[in-house]
Amino acid sequence: MDNHKIDKIIDKHNGEASSLIQVLLGIQSENHWLPNEALKRVSEKLRVPLTRIQHIVTFYKAFSLVPKGRHEVHICMGTACHVRGATRVLDTVQDLTGIKPGETDLDLKFSLDTVNCLGCCALGPVMEVDGKTHGKMSPVQTADVLKNYK
Repeated sequence: MDNHKIDKIIDKHNGEASSLIQVLLGIQSENHWLPNEALKRVSEKLRVPLTRIQHIVTFYKAFSLVPKGRHEVHICMGTACHVRGATRVLDTVQDLTGIKPGETDLDLKFSLDTVNCLGCCALGPVMEVDGKTHGKMSPVQTADVLKNYK
């Protein structure tokens, strides 16, 4: 990510150090991860120590310091989803993408993670792709949903 894009995101938040988390979220939204060069630029522009920024991005699970796929897939493994077949949904995603939870495929198309609850237990098993919730998933439906993401 070039400095011009980073500066644009910082300027959107008036260059305020109090907007650090919003700036980092903006960079991650644009870039799908937070490269060290971007963190250094934010540190310089907002006058926030790099160590403080590193503490923040390693504390919050929402931030990634490694490249993420264009599409983020979350499989709910909460109790309601688990008893309704979440493991089969997860297995299907793993088979189709070739990745396990916490990984990103080589062409940076998909990143996969499990979550403890997505808050829609009545729809279990639930899969979320790029923030869009897909409920009552079966392995066949899972494959159909993933085909729609390029």
